[in-house]
Amino acid sequence: MSYEYILTRTEGKVGIVQFNRPKALNALSPELMKETMTALEAFDADPEIGCMIVTGSDRAFAAGADIKEMAEATVVKMGQSTFINQWDRFRDIKKVVIAAVSGFALGGGCEFAMACDMIVASETAQFGQPEINLGIIPGAGGTQRMTKAVGKALSMEISINGRFLSAAEAEKYGLVNHVWPQEVMMDEAIKFAGQIADRAQIAVQAAKAAINASFEMPLSASVAHERVLFYSLFATEDQKEGMDAFVNKRKPEWKNR
Repeated sequence: MSYEYILTRTEGKVGIVQFNRPKALNALSPELMKETMTALEAFDADPEIGCMIVTGSDRAFAAGADIKEMAEATVVKMGQSTFINQWDRFRDIKKVVIAAVSGFALGGGCEFAMACDMIVASETAQFGQPEINLGIIPGAGGTQRMTKAVGKALSMEISINGRFLSAAEAEKYGLVNHVWPQEVMMDEAIKFAGQIADRAQIAVQAAKAAINASFEMPLSASVAHERVLFYSLFATEDQKEGMDAFVNKRKPEWKNR
């Protein structure tokens, strides 16, 4: 499938989506978001792909939403728009999605990165929710996911006073998994994603589902959900293979079934 606003490629078992609006610093237009989510869903359905990366350019992962398209919007128009609803499509993606960030990840760009399962960054990355400077607040989960990642006090400062986080700060406060020099960031991100792609995929997806449930359920319910997922894995060939490999001191050969 051909796309206008993104580029896609594969590296082994890793599917890569790259935002491609360089003149607009990869601002997230409705068209770009639709293409991105469609590409991720296609990789999710591809049995040859075990993990996905979304990235931008060296200068900007995504510098927010396209403000020109919002400037004259009304409440009715915003309510009828399907733009923010694109973030909801993440819920149905079973495989791990990693945001690989260089440069600006601001506003909707930061929200997109946080909607991914993990974030890796180059040393040039900057994260922020500067919507307050436009007289609005984040609308695609920015206040919620940021608070769960870095805590209430810092999230307040980011959304209310426009504070940016450097890559080092984002790693320190738990927003980012790894930070690498810009010149090697994508190579390291692909290596990291490849490690995940090489694991038993049914178990990886179960772990992702269990962790995500912890943010949406009371503890008793999420623990019960985890237990069901745990028991269900004993119906897979990979569980038999993994435990047999451990007992017999050999490397497992995953079948992903």
